[in-house]
Amino acid sequence: MDVVQLNTLIHVAELGSLSKASDRLHIAQPALSRQIRQLEKELGAYLFDRHGRGMVITDAGREVLAHATRIMEEMESIRSSVVGGRASFRGTVQIGTTPTVAEIVTVPLVTRIREAHPNLSVRFSSAYSGYLLDWVQRGELELAISYDPQPLHTLRIVPVMMENLLLVGPPAAGLSLDMPVAFKSLAEQELVVPSARHNLRMILDNCAREVGIKLKTPVEADSFGAMIDLVRNGFGLTVLPLASIYSQLENGTLCAAPLVDPVPMRKLVQVFAANRRVSPAAKFVADAFIEIAADLVERKIWAGHML
Repeated sequence: MDVVQLNTLIHVAELGSLSKASDRLHIAQPALSRQIRQLEKELGAYLFDRHGRGMVITDAGREVLAHATRIMEEMESIRSSVVGGRASFRGTVQIGTTPTVAEIVTVPLVTRIREAHPNLSVRFSSAYSGYLLDWVQRGELELAISYDPQPLHTLRIVPVMMENLLLVGPPAAGLSLDMPVAFKSLAEQELVVPSARHNLRMILDNCAREVGIKLKTPVEADSFGAMIDLVRNGFGLTVLPLASIYSQLENGTLCAAPLVDPVPMRKLVQVFAANRRVSPAAKFVADAFIEIAADLVERKIWAGHML
């Protein structure tokens, strides 16, 4: 038994398919199949039921999976315990963020990295949470900053904060940060929001069901920039985190108000691959992000609370 076999077990269990695991891990399918068979032979039990559509983990497999996940987490803890002591980091850290988070932290995060480690490069990718998680699992990102994904054995998820979402409109909308707006009143407004596959839209739809209304969404936009442009040009109001539009509030090109009863919120997390070492440089970037987020929350630029 070795950690390579345990890692294969974790990915096959999550994906339910050797071919999908092969694509994610960049390892030939016969090699993965051989690893699973060797592990089953050593343990004397079938870990998966094979069928035409893939592989389903057995009860014995679930027991082994729980142990395998803990082993991979302990190995990462060993690596993390000796991360410190580097004078200056070099190389490149690959980070992925959602579009709204990119608007908030890109500049302060790069500023902090340059000040502390001038020889460290950073590569940002911006995408929806689903893409970010896939890139972390494939090894294309070391760190993703995402919104509350489903727990997976292949990912290590670190909660950061609960983010409040605000109603945002053009200056003529007359919204004010000192005047909360009841969520139920959105039934009377035309909204510019993302499509149903987007996490933010799901949160809004859940809040609407809670108060018994249906949202008017004649225009949908899955681009942060497009949403802002549409709102500025009078096509409707939208709902966004405060920090992502804070500069526009200050210069008067947008206005915003808190939403209440209920308050739409979402959990922001950091995501790492559970089966791969987190580099000291990536850990520094992750810690720097948390410090920046805490500072913005304290200064009331980012509405929400740290976890």
